Parts: sequence; C-alpha cells; structure tokens
Amino acid sequence: MQKRLILLASICLLFVPGLLFGAGKEAKSTPKKFKPPVVTLNRVEVAHYWGYWFYGGKVEVTKGKAGNNGAPLDLNFVFDIKNPNPFPVAMENLTFSVAFEDFDLNTVVSQEVMWIPAGKTNQLRVSAMFDIWQSFLSLGVTGGLKLQEKGIAVHDQLEKWWTGIPDFSFPVHVKEGSAVFKADKATAVSAFSGTYPK
Repeated sequence: MQKRLILLASICLLFVPGLLFGAGKEAKSTPKKFKPPVVTLNRVEVAHYWGYWFYGGKVEVTKGKAGNNGAPLDLNFVFDIKNPNPFPVAMENLTFSVAFEDFDLNTVVSQEVMWIPAGKTNQLRVSAMFDIWQSFLSLGVTGGLKLQEKGIAVHDQLEKWWTGIPDFSFPVHVKEGSAVFKADKATAVSAFSGTYPK
C-alpha cells in the first residue's frame, strides 16, 4: 500500500507542474507566428452540362417570354487548402477570376466559412455558373478587340468553349485569387492562381 502511495505521488509530481505552467495548452496564434495557408487548384469539374445553344430576343418561344438566352455551364473548382500552422485556422472567404484560354469571363466569390485543423489539408468545392449571353457580353467587352484581330466572332469562340469543355480541350485559368484566413485575433491573406488541365 505504501509503495502505491509513493508511486502515485511521483506521478503527480511529474504531471502537475506541466498542467500548472501550461505544457498542455494549444499553440496560440500571433501575427508573427501565423503562416498564411496555401491554396492550390486541384481540378475543375463539369458539374452540369446542357450542350451549346442560343436564341435571341426576336425568336418566338413556346412558353414564357422571349429574350437572349443560351446554354448554362455549371463548373466546380476544387481547391486544396493546406494549414501549415500548429493551430486551427478559419477561412472566411475566397475570391478568384476565371479565364477560358486568355479571356476573362467571370469573378467567383465563396463566403463559406471553413475550419482547417492544425497541419492538415482540406478541400473546398466552389461552384460557378456561366451563361452564354452573360459570357457574350463579358467577352465582347474584355476580349472583343483581340478576337477581332484574330478574325473570330464572339459566338464562334463561345461555341468552341461550350462544346470543348467536357474534354477540357482548352485551359481554364484561375487568376487573381485571394483567400482570407483568421486565427484568434490574427488575419492572413493568401494569393493563388492555377490552370486546369495542368
């Protein structure tokens, strides 16, 4: 019995000072210790596909109102988010631009809050919808002169992309990406870009 008491007292002497002086506490984040997580484009997926079609506002429709309407294109952008810190980090938002080949088409924002555990990598899937008419307007503004120099009509370029996207026959670029991360009272911003297929 006495030997057991001595053994118990010895164990307490080993562990109590550690508990009193914070040996078991989680690592705290400070601006100097907070490393920005790394955001990497893993892949792009075609979530839904309806082919390529467009009809203008003068076309008589069977139901509903006439208008400039075209095939939507629903893409998923899958990102790997690596937390190099010894504490969990919250991603508060993520923003990036999308370009097909060399032409900017859309800006995508995700407000989904995600916690990334210490030293781990999470995946985030961000959906983005592209529409023929909106893409026509965007492409006409941002790339109209470039297409004109190449002798390519805007609708011809869109048809090439919409029919080629199932096979990813052209590069899809993620550009000017930024993600905001927080841990405790510290904030960090990670810049990122990527291309798929690589």
